[in-house]
Amino acid sequence: MRFLPVASVLLAASSSQEMFQSRSRLFISAFSHHSKVGRSFIRNPAATLSSTAEDIEWSTDKVRSTFVDYFVEKNDHTSVPSSACAPLNDPTLLFANAGMNQFKPIFLGQADPNSAMATWKRAANSQKCIRAGGKHNDLDDVGRDTYHHTFFEMLGSWSFGDYFKKEAIDYAWDLLIEVYGIDPERVYATYFEGDESLGLEADNEAKEFWLKYLPESRIIGCNAKDNFWEMGETGPCGPCSEVHYDRVGNRDAAALVNADDPDVIEIWNIVFIQYNRDEKGLSTLPDQHIDTGMGLERLVSLLQDKSSNYDIDAFQPIFRAIEEQAKVGKYTGLVLEADTTLKDTAYRAIADHARTLSFAIADGVVPSNEGRGYVLRRILRRAARYGQQILNCEPGFFVKLIPSVVDTFGDYYPELVKNQDLITEIVNEEEAAFSTMLVRGITFFAELEETMKEDGSNKVAGDKAFYLYDTLGFPIDLTEQMAEEAGFTVDSDGFKNEMEIQKQRSRDARNAAKSGGAKRLELIAEQTAWLANNEISTTDDESKFEWDVSASSSITAIYAEEGFLEAGSKAQPGDNVGLILEKSAFYAESGGQEADIGSILIKSSDGETGKFNVIDVQVFGGYLLHTGTIEEGEIEVGSVAECKVDYERRRDIAPNHSMTHVLNGALRQVLGDGVDQRGSLCNDEKLRFDFSNKKALSSKQLRKVEELCQQSIASAEEVTSEVMPLADAQALDGVRAVFGEVYPDPVRVVSIGSDTSVEFCGGIHLSNIAEAEAFALVEETAVAKGVRRITAVTKGLAAKAIAEGANFEKKISEVEELPAETDKLDKTAGALRKDLDEGYMSAVLKAQLRARIESVQKKAVDAKKRALAQRVDKVLNVVKEQLATAAEDGVKSLVLSVDIGADSKASQKVMNAAKSIAPEMAFMGLSEEEEGSGGKLLAFASVPDALVDSGLKADEWVRATLEVCGGRGGGRPSNAQGQAPECTNVDEVIAACEKFVADKIGAAV
Repeated sequence: MRFLPVASVLLAASSSQEMFQSRSRLFISAFSHHSKVGRSFIRNPAATLSSTAEDIEWSTDKVRSTFVDYFVEKNDHTSVPSSACAPLNDPTLLFANAGMNQFKPIFLGQADPNSAMATWKRAANSQKCIRAGGKHNDLDDVGRDTYHHTFFEMLGSWSFGDYFKKEAIDYAWDLLIEVYGIDPERVYATYFEGDESLGLEADNEAKEFWLKYLPESRIIGCNAKDNFWEMGETGPCGPCSEVHYDRVGNRDAAALVNADDPDVIEIWNIVFIQYNRDEKGLSTLPDQHIDTGMGLERLVSLLQDKSSNYDIDAFQPIFRAIEEQAKVGKYTGLVLEADTTLKDTAYRAIADHARTLSFAIADGVVPSNEGRGYVLRRILRRAARYGQQILNCEPGFFVKLIPSVVDTFGDYYPELVKNQDLITEIVNEEEAAFSTMLVRGITFFAELEETMKEDGSNKVAGDKAFYLYDTLGFPIDLTEQMAEEAGFTVDSDGFKNEMEIQKQRSRDARNAAKSGGAKRLELIAEQTAWLANNEISTTDDESKFEWDVSASSSITAIYAEEGFLEAGSKAQPGDNVGLILEKSAFYAESGGQEADIGSILIKSSDGETGKFNVIDVQVFGGYLLHTGTIEEGEIEVGSVAECKVDYERRRDIAPNHSMTHVLNGALRQVLGDGVDQRGSLCNDEKLRFDFSNKKALSSKQLRKVEELCQQSIASAEEVTSEVMPLADAQALDGVRAVFGEVYPDPVRVVSIGSDTSVEFCGGIHLSNIAEAEAFALVEETAVAKGVRRITAVTKGLAAKAIAEGANFEKKISEVEELPAETDKLDKTAGALRKDLDEGYMSAVLKAQLRARIESVQKKAVDAKKRALAQRVDKVLNVVKEQLATAAEDGVKSLVLSVDIGADSKASQKVMNAAKSIAPEMAFMGLSEEEEGSGGKLLAFASVPDALVDSGLKADEWVRATLEVCGGRGGGRPSNAQGQAPECTNVDEVIAACEKFVADKIGAAV
C-alpha cells in the first residue's frame, strides 16, 4: 500500500494535562515565568488592604470588561462566554488551563459543521483557568512568590482562519497603548528567531509589523523555547510574539526580556498557529489561526501600579477575611527569605486556594479521591494546613472565606452566587473531615523531623511519606512542602512513578478495548482539511435513525496509521483501517451512547467482494470514521459499500438510552429542578446516569423514581423527535440540556410522553417506551461529593432482576412465618442476608428485603435472649447448690461448666453468686456458646485475696485455661475473663484449668 504523507495523531487520547501543558508558553507561561525570583521582595507600602474599587481607575472588573468590549464591540469578534474551569465534557483535560481549550475542535478541524462554533471567525473572552496538576503544575509555587496562581483569568482573542499577524499585532498595540494607556516607551516585543533543527526560518514578517510601532532595539528575536508555541507533542503549533513591559523605565531593558527579571514582565502572548506537528515533523496547516492570551491579574497589577498580583483590588476582600481568622497579624507582603515565618506565604496561598475551590465547585467539580476531584482535595488540604499551622487559625476557618470570593466575583460570574450554598457545604464537609487528621499529621511530622535531625538525615523516607498519604490523608505534595520548610527532601519518585504507571495502564486498557488492541485511529485538523481540500463531502448519516436498513454507499477515503491511501492503492485482509463513507447507517459514539458495530460489505470495481468488521465509529468534523479490520477481500477508494449494522445489539442499547431520558425526568420530579446531569453511559448491558445531589436518595425516593420509570413503560409513552433552530429549541418549556455541552444548530429535540422528558439529543431511541419491556434500578452510589450515580437495566436483564427479586421475596416470606424460637433462625436469616447482598435485583426491593431480614434476625435474637434469661435462672440455682456443697466440704477451688451461652452479663451473675456463697473459694466458670457445637467458649474466674497472695491470680488462670484452644483473656488478679473463638474439647480445657490451680496452690491447700 502507498500512503499520502498525512499522520494519524492521537491528540485526544493523549494524557490530559500533559497534552495541553507540554512545551506550551501560552498555557504555562503566557503571563508568568516559572523560575523563582532571585531576590527577596517587600511589597510596595502603598499597597494597603484598604484599597477599594472606588479608589482605583482600572479595577479588575473594568480591565476585564474593557478587553472584551474592545474586541467584540469595536472589532467584530464574537463574545464567547468562559467555559467551565473544569471541562466536564472533555476527559482529556483536568482543568481549563488556557483560553483556547474550548476552541480545540476548531483548531483540530473537528467542530461539528452544524454547531455555532463552526461559524465563528473571531472570538474573545475572559476564561476561567486552573493550573494545578500535571507536568507543569503551579500549585507548588503558589504563595512563595507574587505572581503564581492555581486559579487565574486569561483574557483571550482568536481568529479562526480570518485575520493573521498584522491585524493581531495592530490590535495588541492599539488596546495596550491607546485604550489602557500603557507607556509605549516601556514596551518590548519578541519574535521567533528561527531554528535550523526544525527547518524554520526567522519570523521576520512579525518583526516587520512590530517595526511600525517600536524601534528595532526593542524588538528581540528569541529561540523556540520562548517563542515557538506547541499544543503538545503533536498537533497545531506556530511561532509566537510576546509583549513585555519594563516596570522601571528610562533605560534599555532589552537584555532583561525573557531573563526572569521581576521588573521586565511578559504581559501578552500572540500565537500564530500556522503549522502542524506529527511524528514526521512539521507541515503547513490549511488555515492560519491567531490565539492570544493575557493574564488578567498580571495586567491589572501593571495598570494599578502594584508589584505583586496579590496587591490588586480583587484580592483585598479575601485578605481581609483571612485577617479576621488569623492570630499572627496582618499581611505584609514578604516573600522568599524575607518571609521567615511563612505568614505572608500562607496568606497568598490561602487566598488563591479560596478562589480555586469556589470556582471549581461552582462549575460542578467536587473533591474526591481521583482526577480533578483529587486535585481540589489537595488544594483544600494545603490551605487548611497553612491556616491552622502557620496562621494559627481555628479549624473550620477556610469555609468562612467563601463569601468574600462570591462577593468579589459574583457579578461577572453569577454561577458563584447561584451555587454559594453548595460551595459552602462541600468545603465545610471537606475541611471538617481533614481537621482531625491534620492535627495528627502535623504532630507526626514534628516527631519525624526531630528524629531525622538526631540521625543527621535530610530525606523523608518513602514509607513515612506513604503513611502520611495513606493513613492521614496528606497528599504527597503537601508532605514535600512541609519537608522543604524543614530543610528536607522526600523520597517520592517511586510513589509518583507508580501512580502514573497505573493511570497510563488504565488509559491504555480503555483505548485497547475500543480498538481491539490496535492503535486507535483519529482525524485532526490536517486530516479533515485534506478531506475537504480533496472535495470529499462530510458523511451523510441521516439513515442512522432508521432501523433494519441495508444502506448502500461508497468508500470516499481509507485511513490508516501511516495516513490516507492514495487512489488505486488497496487495503489488504487483516489491515486495521478507518473507512469514510459517502453515506452511513452507523451511529457514531456521542452523548454517552456507545457507537454501533457491525460490518460493511464491499464490492470493488473488478466485482470482487469483501467484508470489513466495524468495531468503533467516531465523528470528526462531520466525517464518520468507521474503524475495524478487513476480514476478507481488498478495499479501495470508490468501492461500493453496504452498511450492515448490528441492529440486535442496537435494540439493547436504544431502550437504555430512552430510559435514561425517562430516569432524568423522574429524578427531577422526585428531587426537584436542581438536579443536573453530570454524565451518562448507555450500552447494550445497562444505563448509567450521574447527577448532582448532595446526599444518597432515601428508600422512599428510590422507590418513587423506579415506579415513575416503570409507569412510563406501562403507559406506552410515545417517543418523538423534531429538528428545529437552536434558539427555538432553547425556548421550549421544560427542555433540558447537558451543562457544558455544545449543540448543533439546528438541534434535534427528543420528547417522551406529554411531559415526561424534553431533551436535546442526537442519539438513537425507541419509538415507544413500551419497547423497553421492563426497568430495574439496580444500584445507587456516590461518584464524588455532591454527585450520585444510578445504574439500571431494561428488557431481559430487568426481567431477570425482577424475577430474582420475586424469588428472594418468597424465601424471606417463608422465613418470616417461622416461629421466633425456631432453632438457628438467626443464622438462617443471616445466610439469607448474605445471599441477598450478592443477588442481582432492584436496589429498591433489595433495601426493603434487607430490612425484613433484619426484623427476622431481631426477632430471633430477642427470643434467644428470653430463652437464655430463663436458662440462666435455672443455671444459677444449680450453681448455687454446687457452690454451697463445695464450701461445706472445705474445697478451695471449683471449676464448673455452666450453660449460659456466651452471655457476659450472665457470667457476672454467676461470679457474684460465687463470691457471695463461697468468698474464700477460687472459682472458674466455663460456658460454650452452644453446647457441643465446638464454637465459642467463655471463661470467667474470681480469686479471693488470700489465694492471690498464695500465687493464684485470676488473669493468669484464665489465660492458661484458654491457651489450649487458642483463646485469650485478661483482667485483674482477683477477677478476669476471656474467650476462645472455637473449642472442640471442653474436657481438655477443664483439665488444663485444674492443673494450673494444683500447680499454684496445691501445696498450700
